[in-house]
Amino acid sequence: MTRIAIVIGSTRPGRIGRDVADWVHRIASKRTEAEYELVDLADENLPLYDEAIPAAVGQYAQEHTKRWAEVVRRYDGYLVVTPEYNHAPPAALKNAFDLVYAEWHNKAIGFVGYGAAGGARAVEHLKLVAVELSIAPVSAQVGLLVPADFPAYPEFTPLEHRESELTRVLDQLESWTKALAAVR
Repeated sequence: MTRIAIVIGSTRPGRIGRDVADWVHRIASKRTEAEYELVDLADENLPLYDEAIPAAVGQYAQEHTKRWAEVVRRYDGYLVVTPEYNHAPPAALKNAFDLVYAEWHNKAIGFVGYGAAGGARAVEHLKLVAVELSIAPVSAQVGLLVPADFPAYPEFTPLEHRESELTRVLDQLESWTKALAAVR
């Protein structure tokens, strides 16, 4: 069975990303073509990139990096839930991508962004990172807007059409993840 991680990209206290990820997971869990699991970066407790040798070499010395490499390795694809902070993704999320290298290769990735501009600039930034790591980003994405999808912030109440947007992302993500299995 295809395994896809729903990565919660914010580690900030008081974050709304967990509520968004839970919504994504509820919808994704009803599907039959892949298994979806939550991966919360707050639980991973990854320090800022602290390996002496670049990740591309694949010689991880730190135990937390080895653990993170195993988490990344076990999934066939990823759906990242990310806020946008100052026109970019959170540092903790970018750091998680930078810590390991080959474990990401030849997999697919989709995005659910949120923020004043729907997380669009954070997602665009992360798509560039994904391409460099040989992860194939799907074209569909969900952009949740504050205040439209969070009318009583921080309460998350997605607009009705958001589920169909998410379904399009999931359809593409599952398709690309399966197609890339032959390359992996």
